[in-house]
Amino acid sequence: MSDLAARPGPWEKAPVSAGAGRRCPRLAPLAVPALLLALFLAVPLLALVWRTLGEPGFLAALQRPLVLRALRLSALTTLVTLAVAVVTGTPLAYLLARRDFRGKRVVESVIDLPLVLPPVVAGVALLMAFGRRGLLGEALGSVGIELPFTTAAVVLAQIFVSVPFYVRGARVGFQAVPVEIEEAAAIDGADAWQTLRRVTVPLALPGLASGLVLCWARALSEFGATLMFAGNFTGRTQTMPLAIMSAMETDLSAALALAVLLLAVAATVLLVSRLVAGSRPGP
Repeated sequence: MSDLAARPGPWEKAPVSAGAGRRCPRLAPLAVPALLLALFLAVPLLALVWRTLGEPGFLAALQRPLVLRALRLSALTTLVTLAVAVVTGTPLAYLLARRDFRGKRVVESVIDLPLVLPPVVAGVALLMAFGRRGLLGEALGSVGIELPFTTAAVVLAQIFVSVPFYVRGARVGFQAVPVEIEEAAAIDGADAWQTLRRVTVPLALPGLASGLVLCWARALSEFGATLMFAGNFTGRTQTMPLAIMSAMETDLSAALALAVLLLAVAATVLLVSRLVAGSRPGP
């Protein structure tokens, strides 16, 4: 009976909550600049695909020596970069996620700086460190090691600009693993290595995979640091981005073919990273 009495009659107005009578702001003024920006970003990509597919020699361009050599060199150097990232970046990411030590903020800043540093500046820094007249150049030269303008220089440039992406992703992955799970594994008799290999790494795998994908994509697209430190020598230091620059002057079909390949790789990396991010366990 009390419920019926509490209900408003047909002649009574239902109570209006605060803000319910307010009109939502019209979205048209917001939609126009948003649409313009989206079109500005989409049109060049669509134009690249349209122009490339319209080239009669597109498939033949993919088999040209310039393209094949750039593909082979990029595949080799990025695989080495990924191996270095996993071997050296995983322990560093775990320490940053699990340990507090003196100088931790400095280490984090050193890792983050290459992410915002202009690639050309990164190349100059590598020259100043490992060039013939660099900080370590004379010492390396005394034992017969010369790094600038070699394939090894390409790898070093890729490591410098891309491995921080893996370290950041791996650190987030390790931080997502509750410490209590590692402690429970230790109580059950697992040592530190067994806990890391069988418990921590499998649970942190989404973060590790996401960081690895971003690291590989950044290494594959590296241009400025490679050009400054390794040069642009066909078959030795000419990766896919550098081959595009060279081909734009002499072979437009080859340049377009390489550009579309990199675009396809970028789209695939974006899709994979989103799928991996969506597979991360919730808190």
